Amino acid sequence: MHSPLLFPSEQVTRRRQFLGTSLGLLAAASLGSLARSAQAASPIVLPALPYAESALNPVISANTIGFHYGKHHKAYVDNLNKLIAGSDLADLPLEKIIAAVAGKADKTAIFNNAAQTWNHTFYWHSLRPNGGGEPPAALKQRIDASFGSVDALKKELATAATSQFGSGWAWLVADGDKLKVVKTGNADVPLTAGLKPLLTIDVWEHAYYLDYQNRRADYVNAVLDKLINWEFALKNLG
Repeated sequence: MHSPLLFPSEQVTRRRQFLGTSLGLLAAASLGSLARSAQAASPIVLPALPYAESALNPVISANTIGFHYGKHHKAYVDNLNKLIAGSDLADLPLEKIIAAVAGKADKTAIFNNAAQTWNHTFYWHSLRPNGGGEPPAALKQRIDASFGSVDALKKELATAATSQFGSGWAWLVADGDKLKVVKTGNADVPLTAGLKPLLTIDVWEHAYYLDYQNRRADYVNAVLDKLINWEFALKNLG
C-alpha cells in the first residue's frame, strides 16, 4: 500500500480531526447507510447496492458486479470486522475508524480494509444506469471554471485512471473552490490529503477484468460516457 505522508505530531492531530469531520459529513450527505447505530455496537455491514446487479449492463455485467460487490467488497467488510473485534475501534462507525488509523504503520491492515469498504460504497454511488451525458448546470459551471469543459475533465479523468500503475482509483475532488482530478494507489483516499471526493472510478483489475480483460481504457471510457453519476458529484459538492 502507498501510505499517506507522515507529518509532525501537531499536524497529524489536526489532520485526523479534519479527516474525522470530513468523512463524517460526506457520509451523512451521501452514504448514510454506512454508519452504525450510536446506541449499540454492531459489525460494519455491507451496504446494499443502489441498483440491481444487472442494472449497469452492458457496460459492466452482472457477472462482474456479482464478484466485485459480492466477493471483493464483502471480503473487505468481513476482514475489517475480524480485525477490529474486541478493540477500541469496534464501537466506531466506519468513517471514524478510517480517521483513527490513517498513517499508522501498525494499523495498515485495518486502514486497507476500512478504506476499501468506504471506497467501494462510494464507487457504486458514482455510477448509475443511463449515466454520463451532460452534468447538472451547477456542476457544469464548476467543471468549466476548473477544466475548461466537460470533455476536458473526462479526458483528465481517463488519463488518471489509465495511468495509475497497478491497483487504485481516479477521483474528481474539490480542493477549496477548485475542482481537481487525482489518483490514489491501492486503498488510499483523497481525504488523507485534505481533498473532498466527488466521484471515483475503480481501476483495480477486479472492477473490469471479467468484461474487458486488459483493456482498462475501454472500461474507463465506457464508464465516463454511459455510467458516471454527475448528480452524485453535485450532491457531494454541496
